[in-house]
Amino acid sequence: MARIGLFFGSDTGKTRKVAKMIGKKFDDETMAKPLNVNRADPDEFAAYDFLILATPTLGEGLLPGLSADMEDESWEEFLPKIEDKDFSGKTIALIGLGDQVGYPDEFVDALGELNEFFSERGAKIVGPWPTDGYEFNSSEAVGEDGNFVGLVLDLDNQSNLTDERLNTWLSQIAPEFDLNV
Repeated sequence: MARIGLFFGSDTGKTRKVAKMIGKKFDDETMAKPLNVNRADPDEFAAYDFLILATPTLGEGLLPGLSADMEDESWEEFLPKIEDKDFSGKTIALIGLGDQVGYPDEFVDALGELNEFFSERGAKIVGPWPTDGYEFNSSEAVGEDGNFVGLVLDLDNQSNLTDERLNTWLSQIAPEFDLNV
């Protein structure tokens, strides 16, 4: 089994694309192949000590899932399957995708929901990201320190910054995950 689990939820395929970009940067011993949470086994998911989790925010600040009018299950349906698991001793880095122009009042809110869920279960969340360079009104993904709780990507309006932001963030979390980037 790889050392780091890489899981995502996706509706349009953009989050899947980002997860695949990350996966291609590492060998199979380091990073597991990206896996959509609608295909994930809860016990296998919880077996990783290191996780990178990615989610888009849908509609009015929702986690992806059936209530957000998705055709398939996603984070909304997966989280209840692992709500009784203890994530103490696990290190988790989060990625959120959103549209700051179309949804400035709930920009990457789903990222904040993932942060809250795993923090409440003892996980160490790493990889905060500055809010500089984004224009939005409100976000549940902004932590007490004024930074996002994870990497934020806007492929709708700032796709030209995705590679740079992703590489910078991976370098930032590398010491926490014992990665060579």
